[in-house]
Amino acid sequence: MPFGEVVCGSPGSGKSTYCHGKHQLFTALNRPISIVNLDPANENIPYPCAVDISSLIKLEDVMNEFGLGPNGGMLYCMEYLEANYDWLEDRLKELDKDDYVLFDLPGQVELSTNHPSVKNIIRKLTKSGFRLAAVHLCDAHYVTDASKYVSVLMLSLRAMLHLELPHVNVLSKVDLITQYGDLDFNLDFYTEVQDLSYLENLLNQQSPRYAALNMQICSLIEDYGLVGFETLAVEDKESMLNLTRVIDKATGCVFVPPPTVGQPPDTVDASHLPATQRPNLYSLMTSAAGPIKGPRSDVRDVQERWIDAKDEYDAWEKAQWRKEGIKVQEEAARQKAKIRERTPSSKPKQDQA
Repeated sequence: MPFGEVVCGSPGSGKSTYCHGKHQLFTALNRPISIVNLDPANENIPYPCAVDISSLIKLEDVMNEFGLGPNGGMLYCMEYLEANYDWLEDRLKELDKDDYVLFDLPGQVELSTNHPSVKNIIRKLTKSGFRLAAVHLCDAHYVTDASKYVSVLMLSLRAMLHLELPHVNVLSKVDLITQYGDLDFNLDFYTEVQDLSYLENLLNQQSPRYAALNMQICSLIEDYGLVGFETLAVEDKESMLNLTRVIDKATGCVFVPPPTVGQPPDTVDASHLPATQRPNLYSLMTSAAGPIKGPRSDVRDVQERWIDAKDEYDAWEKAQWRKEGIKVQEEAARQKAKIRERTPSSKPKQDQA
């Protein structure tokens, strides 16, 4: 049963960058992964693409042939993919059964909020055995503006109701949030979507004419009680690992390395012991049902890292990288010295008298 993600979000939210970062992370973890590009307008793909919709249909060809604009052409491409789902199904069957599959969707938000084609494609994928989660990326700078934040909440809620998948909303580019101004509240207010009535004064200052409408929208979001956010900084390994754990828990995925990988170095080999005495190497129940722990699992730690003490943390990380680089150079020098010691020096033989 293959697991995967449907990566959606507005243009510029970092979907392709996230897919690229996930591919790099999983490659480092020896975890098999394949990425399916479903954006016919994405010509500069940064990641290795296992399946590309451009081999079936291209947005530019649709626009030229039917005289459509970018949005209308994109809707046509998704409807064409839905009508030719057999093409996608055949390409997916060529992937390894153990691959974790990412589906990179286009940036048009109507595809994940209103239009039925993507929803129908997802329904067919789930019927064929895929265990998917929707990962909805939203640019973190929207939380610096109250009205934009409410708009993101509405967009996220609509996507959750439309796609009907285990859903993880993500505030991407949280490492750049300080460039757009100070936050009116702590970061946990925005990620946990706490009492939105605190936004009333800010919303009234921006648009006093629509004060009643703004509060009714906030009340609607609170009545559903579905929306919450995780945070993401793609270049931060701990942030990517934390988000991966959250998504794996949403889909019920527990990754077990293949037997050929072996155990990590400098660990005790207990394979000869009886089953009752061997340690639980994979901790399946803990991974599936236990609390998510890690340096970026608490949003207060995220705020300290990227907002309150960003400069101090950046300086500390650079120092650690420098130390790590020196250790790598020293280890390489030691290995080179050992090789030289093992290689016997060839000396010319002297003539005996």
